[in-house]
Amino acid sequence: METYQTVGRQSEVEIVIKKSRFIGRAAPVASEEEAVSLLEAIRRKHWDATHNCYAYTIGPHSEIQRSSDDGEPAGTAGRPILEVLHHMNLRDTLVVVTRYFGGVLLGAGGLVRAYGHAASEAVRAAGILSRRPYVRVRIRIPYPAFGKLDHRLAQRGWPREEPVFAEDVRLTVYVPRGREHECQSVAADATGGQVDLRFEEEVWLDEVDGAARVPSALSGDFSGSNSPEG
Repeated sequence: METYQTVGRQSEVEIVIKKSRFIGRAAPVASEEEAVSLLEAIRRKHWDATHNCYAYTIGPHSEIQRSSDDGEPAGTAGRPILEVLHHMNLRDTLVVVTRYFGGVLLGAGGLVRAYGHAASEAVRAAGILSRRPYVRVRIRIPYPAFGKLDHRLAQRGWPREEPVFAEDVRLTVYVPRGREHECQSVAADATGGQVDLRFEEEVWLDEVDGAARVPSALSGDFSGSNSPEG
């Protein structure tokens, strides 16, 4: 199954190299707009810094990649930061390294090492987690079938939202991409065919200690009804 990694949270680290302060920050970002917004906030906070260099990658296949030396010699800041993201297989990640010049020139090689080191430390401080593709599945079943199906789904460890108990039981399950037919078979077997199942969009979920978690932003109202897909 295809997978990639991203950082788990925002971080901030500081290192001093030959009197220059390097402040590294890493953050998960869901879009280029979010990356730019966070970058601008850092620039405002460190308006008096000598440089605010950065790199970010967006999308499961790094469809968007940007980097900037922000006035440092070409290729000595933005590129080393971007190389850290590539080396660690990170996506949906922004890293900004702010420099306050300390009066001692580092040279091209020294700058590459300094920015790369600050970026690496920021990423380590943020923590790394895996992200995998899942398919959201909406299921409606009669009350008597709930216990058996709930047990079968729990055995597979597929992440679920809280069930909705209305005129019937409504479940939202996230199934690893490629296992949709297994989900359909499990649901049909556990309910004796008394199931209304609908496959929805693909989503990428973070995995912590091998278990996927569903962000609250993905949870939504359960509505509509389609026939089971074959």
